[in-house]
Amino acid sequence: MTTLTLPDLAKKMAHIDFTLLQTHADSGDIAARPMSNNGDVDYDGDSWFFTTEDTDMVREISHNPKVALSFSGSKSLLGKPPLFVAVQGRAALIRDRATMEQHWVKDLEHWFEQGVETPGLVLIHVAATRIHYWDGEDQGEIVR
Repeated sequence: MTTLTLPDLAKKMAHIDFTLLQTHADSGDIAARPMSNNGDVDYDGDSWFFTTEDTDMVREISHNPKVALSFSGSKSLLGKPPLFVAVQGRAALIRDRATMEQHWVKDLEHWFEQGVETPGLVLIHVAATRIHYWDGEDQGEIVR
C-alpha cells in the first residue's frame, strides 16, 4: 500500500468526468445515480453537481447528508486495471445563485435552459471525509 497525496490523486483523476452519487433512500437502502462533475476535474476533495429541487436525491440528502461517490477511470494500457476511487463525504444543498455561478459551465444549459435562474435549481456540494483509491496494484487512503 502506498500513500498518494490529494494533489497526486487529483492528477490521476483528471480525465474522470462521471461518478455514481450514492445516498440513503427513505427505505434505508442505498440509491445511486450517475452524475457529471461538468468538467471541473481539478479534484481537491470537493465535488459539485447541479440538479433540481424535485429529485429523490435532494430529498434523501436533506434527510441524511452522508453520501458516497464512486469514480472509475478507463482501462489502461496493457490490460492494467483502471483507477478506482471511492469517496465518503457529507453533502450540502446550496441554493445561493452566486455560488452556483462559480461552478456553472455553459454546457449545463442543455439540462437547465435558464442557467442559474432555472426554477428549483440546486447545487450539491460533497466534501470528502475519506477517499480510498485503487490504481492497479497500488492502493491507499486519504482522510480529510
